Amino acid sequence: MAEIMWRTLAFQCAQKFANVRPRSVIVRQTRDGGILMSRLSSLGFVIVAWSVACAAPQKSSESVDTAGSANETAVVTAARAEPSQSAEPAELTTAPTESVDAAESDRTADEQHVEMAVKSPAPAGAAKMGGKQKMRTLAMSRVGLPGPRPPSPPPGDAGSPGVDFNTEAYDRVRENSFMLATQNPLSTFSIDVDTASYANSRRFINQGQLPPKDAVRIEEFINYFTYDYPKPQTKVPFSVNVEIAGCPWNDDHRLARIGLKGREIASTQRSATNLVFLLDVSGSMNHPNKLPLLRSGLKMLVKNLNEQDRVAIAVYAGASGLALPSTTADKGNTILEALDRLQAGGATNAGQGIELAYKVAQENYIEGGINRVILATDGDFNVGVTNQGDLTRLIEEKAKAGVFLTVLGFGMGNYKDSTLEKLADQGNGNYGYIDSLKEARKVLVEQMGGTLVTIAKDVKIQVEFNPAKVGAYRLMGYENRMLKAEDFKDDTKDAGEIGAGHTVTALYELVPPDKVDKIRKTDDLKYQKPAKAAGDSKELMTVKLRYKKPDADKSQPLEVPVLDGGLDFAKASGDFKFAAAVAGFGMLLGGSEHKGNVTYAKILELAEAGKSYDPGGYRAEMVELVKLARELAK
Repeated sequence: MAEIMWRTLAFQCAQKFANVRPRSVIVRQTRDGGILMSRLSSLGFVIVAWSVACAAPQKSSESVDTAGSANETAVVTAARAEPSQSAEPAELTTAPTESVDAAESDRTADEQHVEMAVKSPAPAGAAKMGGKQKMRTLAMSRVGLPGPRPPSPPPGDAGSPGVDFNTEAYDRVRENSFMLATQNPLSTFSIDVDTASYANSRRFINQGQLPPKDAVRIEEFINYFTYDYPKPQTKVPFSVNVEIAGCPWNDDHRLARIGLKGREIASTQRSATNLVFLLDVSGSMNHPNKLPLLRSGLKMLVKNLNEQDRVAIAVYAGASGLALPSTTADKGNTILEALDRLQAGGATNAGQGIELAYKVAQENYIEGGINRVILATDGDFNVGVTNQGDLTRLIEEKAKAGVFLTVLGFGMGNYKDSTLEKLADQGNGNYGYIDSLKEARKVLVEQMGGTLVTIAKDVKIQVEFNPAKVGAYRLMGYENRMLKAEDFKDDTKDAGEIGAGHTVTALYELVPPDKVDKIRKTDDLKYQKPAKAAGDSKELMTVKLRYKKPDADKSQPLEVPVLDGGLDFAKASGDFKFAAAVAGFGMLLGGSEHKGNVTYAKILELAEAGKSYDPGGYRAEMVELVKLARELAK
């Protein structure tokens, strides 16, 4: 019975793709006996239907029988046709195998696909062949297949059942260590408003698997949430807020929280916006949680634009094209119809698409307005400009012309986080991961001002610690945003941006001078005199910032001295407690060696105590996510 079910599923998949897809598909069995569907870009419209066989040889059949026990493989070419209205099985006829130039066929197919996405409405079915759909059999052979398939390893691509490999890519996270304040009194880093790591990790957990350790970036966990910081009251475009209290995972340590709050801008006061949607329509985007989800999210954004705003749509697969020239938002239906016409198929040439998107953005540049490219992709760049160094240099060069970048990641199984984060960092932009329609609404509607409107760029933070008060310190997260001390005043060094209404948070774990021996990893030097703390200042540290206005090249300084009032953690603010909970969650998922006595139970306790301020319900959602992760970790 199980064999009949798998054979039936294989044939139904073959029928489905033969009837409704204009691209090529291969259906085959994996090593563990599962069924794998993947797209081809040449040799016509091909479907390979593998049927599960009995252990003993069986007689072959000239047609696919979904109810019998035949053990055969049918390789067929399906003509583009309307979905069959008949219940009769497809008719098969024999044909020889053709020899073609695969590279030329791939190129032609990709160009035709992009042209179809750019110029055509959703394709209608092709003319019927002789009154009923016909298939040409290319080959038939007997195969011997293994027994029942084991469960598929989650989270694979739901569009490819039984996939036994995963090509997601993440850069290694080398966790920040404790630094002695006497030897390294300065800690310098760029701010980061990206949130992709948290949303991506949530996707893993919701699918029943803990995320890879390198997928966890603590700063993006913390900055996923909005905090109730005071609004800026001066000409500085953001406020600076510092809070010091006990450390919940180490009673001997203190925890310092630095928080920035960007100035809010009402949508009616927002400058005119020139947007170019740069959309990946390659074959890897053909999945419900990719291109269809992307379309739905962008539609919500379009419906919230002002009439003077402009939108263009550039697409790329094996080639690139303009699906919609720059169009004012008062013609919303035209923009929505263009989004509806998009289809996925072909290889992925990101370089061509990026060049086209920035060209269109520059041609429609709004002086004094908002000019931004929104790149939406799974990051699976497999042809053209694919080297990460070339891509980041390309983005950085275009950003200097005043066009900023937002990167939105989609999908799973072949997701390339390592590429997308670099693109956003170099393009004066932000990076989010869209795993649901709710997340699309959060990024593109609820936080539209922060996503689109940059109020300060190249924002750097440098903290100077007083060795008389701080023996050692550790910045939690921001590992790939660290800067040299001399980079702080160097206006040629790129740093992160803060958008309208955005909050940015950083946590430092502090070790008192008399507790340093517990974390010291080296002996005292024999021939060197130990450094001594200078002065008798009561200040714990000084927080220094530098930022540029969006259209400026020279940075402006800001300085905030900080005292430690000895506040117990129990009396800390709700925001402080929740940020600590999120950091603890990230340490557990990332396998931190500095997690102290933090546990899932402790995280839940902290999160519950700090979730009173919860616009959108995202803090309550994290509580449930922690509970699920706790079960997965058992």
